[in-house]
Amino acid sequence: MDTFSKLSSMLLHVLETVEHTGPCLEYLLEHKLLETLCTLGKAQYPPGMVQQVFLFFSKFLSQIQKPLLQLVNVYRPVQKLIGLCVLPGSQTEKEEAQFLLVLCSRVKQDPPTLRYVLQILDQPAAGTSASDQSQPGTQPSNHRTEPPPPSGQTESGLLSALLQLTRSLRAPVCLKACHSLLLLSALQSESSGEILSDRTQLGELLAGRLLELYSLLPLESLDPGEVQSWPHTPWSSQLSQSSDHMTNFFSWLDFLDHLMRGAPQVLAVKLAQCVHRFWLVDVLQPQLLQMCEQVILVSTSVLCAAVRLVQSSSLMDQLVHFLLRTQTLTQLLLQRCDHISDQISLASLSLVDELLQKPHRDILDVLVLSFLQSRSFLSPPAAGQDDGHAEDSEDSDGLDEDPFFSDSLLSDSQLLLHHPPLSSSGPPPLSGLGSAADVVNSFLCLVPVQVRSSQLLQEGGYESYVHDAHTQVTECRSLSLSWDWPLSLPPPSSGEVKEFFEGHLLKVLFDRLGRVLEQPYELNLKLTAVLSRLSSFNHLLLHEYLLNPYIHLSHCSRSLFSVLIRLMAELMQRIQQIPNLTDRLLNTRRDLLGLNHNTGLEHLTLLRGLVVLEEFCKELAAIAFVKLPLDQQ
Repeated sequence: MDTFSKLSSMLLHVLETVEHTGPCLEYLLEHKLLETLCTLGKAQYPPGMVQQVFLFFSKFLSQIQKPLLQLVNVYRPVQKLIGLCVLPGSQTEKEEAQFLLVLCSRVKQDPPTLRYVLQILDQPAAGTSASDQSQPGTQPSNHRTEPPPPSGQTESGLLSALLQLTRSLRAPVCLKACHSLLLLSALQSESSGEILSDRTQLGELLAGRLLELYSLLPLESLDPGEVQSWPHTPWSSQLSQSSDHMTNFFSWLDFLDHLMRGAPQVLAVKLAQCVHRFWLVDVLQPQLLQMCEQVILVSTSVLCAAVRLVQSSSLMDQLVHFLLRTQTLTQLLLQRCDHISDQISLASLSLVDELLQKPHRDILDVLVLSFLQSRSFLSPPAAGQDDGHAEDSEDSDGLDEDPFFSDSLLSDSQLLLHHPPLSSSGPPPLSGLGSAADVVNSFLCLVPVQVRSSQLLQEGGYESYVHDAHTQVTECRSLSLSWDWPLSLPPPSSGEVKEFFEGHLLKVLFDRLGRVLEQPYELNLKLTAVLSRLSSFNHLLLHEYLLNPYIHLSHCSRSLFSVLIRLMAELMQRIQQIPNLTDRLLNTRRDLLGLNHNTGLEHLTLLRGLVVLEEFCKELAAIAFVKLPLDQQ
C-alpha cells in the first residue's frame, strides 16, 4: 500500500504541473489504468485497496487542470467507483463522501459533464459537439464517448449514494453529502435543471427522505404547542442524525428549502411538487381529516411551523395550493377556527396567522378579497354621498348621546384626536370616510366607560399601540408591494345584488369575536391578532370593510365595527351580574400582568375577555391612526 501511495502521489504531481495532455496522462487513459484501479478496489486486492482508490480519484479529479469527465476512459471508471459507494458494511464513508464532493465540484465547473456522471448520454450536451467531447487537447482517437443508452428517467447511483450518506452518523460525512447535493441542484446551465427534474428521481428521493423522517415522529406523544413554535433549525448546524426526531425532520425540511431557493426554477418546481404529492397529499391530508384530536392538533401544528419556516417560493406555492386550493380541506381548516375544541381552534387560527405573514398574493385573494370584490356588503343608499353623510351624522349623534359610549374618561393623549362635529353644511367625507380623528375616536369610544380599566393601572391609551401598529402596517405593506393592488375601490355591484357572504374566514372570525366574552384568554389573543393583521394590509377593500365605521351595510351584512357594536350591547347586559366590577377588573389586569395571583375564578373568563376587548379597540384605533393621514377630511 505504501508503494501505491507513493506512485500515485508522484503521478498526481506530474499531472498537476502539466496544462495539456502529456505522455503520462496519455498512458493512463490509453491503457485504462483508472478502470484497473476500480477493479482492484472492488476486489479489495490487496486488502484496503478501495480506500486508496477513493483517495486517488479524489486527488486526480481535483488536481487535473483539463476537463476529462466526458471521456469514456474517465467517466466509465468514475461511474464504477460510484457503484462502490455506500455498500453494506462499508468502512470508507469518509473517503466516499470526499470523492463524491470532488466529483460534484468538478461537474459544477463543467456542467455539460452532468450527463456522464448520471449515465444519461442519449444526446450530446447542449452546445458541445461530439468531436469536442472526444478531445481535451491532443487526444488519441480511442478516447471516445460511449454510445447512448436507452433514454428515460433513471435512479442515478450518484444521487442515491449521496442521499444515503446524508443518513450518516458522522457529521463531516453528512455535511459533504449535503454540499454535494447542493452543488448539483444549483447548476445553472440550460439543460441541467431539466436533466435533474425530468431524467432522474432526485425529487422523489429528497421528498422520500422527508417522508421517512416524518414517519418517525411520535404523533401521539408530541406537544402541539412545542411543534407549532419550533425554532428555525439550520440544516448545516445539524450535521448528523440526532436522537430527536423533530430536530431531524425540521433540519431536513430546512435543507430542502435551502436547496430549492438555489435551484433552477424547473427543478425547484419539480422538487416542491414531489413534497406536495408524497408528504402533503399522501400523508398530512389523511391526518388532517382524522377525528382524533391529538392527530389533528399535531398535523395542524406541523403545517403551521412549516408555513412559518419555509422561504422557497416554489415550496410556498405548493403549501398554499394544498391549504387553499384543496376545496374540502380548505373549508375544513377554516371551519376548525371555530371548533368545539379550543385547542384545535387555536392551532387553526395560528395557521391562518402564519399564512397572512407570507409574501404570497393568493392567500389574501382566496381567503378574503374575492368575497369583498363586489362590495355587496354596502346598502344601495351608500352610493349617494348626501344620503350617506346624513346617516353618518345621525349615527354619530346617537353614539355621542349614549352614556355608555361617552369619551369623558379618555386620557389626555387620547383626546389629542378631538372628534370634530359632522355638520351637514360641510363637505361630505370622501367615499363615506370620516377624518382620521373620526375613525380613531370611533374605535376608542366603543368600550363603555363603566368597563374601561386600563387607566386604573395608569396604562397608556391607544398611543401605546402606535409603534407596534406602525411596524405591522409596514410589514404588511412590504409583503404586498409587488401585488399591484388597485389604487381605487371598485364600483359597488349594480342590479340585482346577491346576499353578501363575507367568506369562510371572516365568518368564523366574526363569529368568534362575538363570543369573546366566553372564550379562553389565549384564544382571544390569537383571534384579535389575526383581525388586526388583516386590518393592517393596505388594500382599499380591507380598509373599507374592517376599519371604516361609516359604511352603510346592506341587509344581513356585518362588518368588524358592527360586530363590536353588538358585542358592546351584550357586554352591558352581562356586567350587571358582576359585583364590584371595577375592583374585579383591576385584579384581572394585575393577574394578566403577573402582579396578582389571587383573582377569583368567578366571571374570570368574562373579565379577561373584557380586557382583551378594550385593548383590541385601542389596537384598531392605532392601526387606523397609522394608515389614515391626519389631515384627511
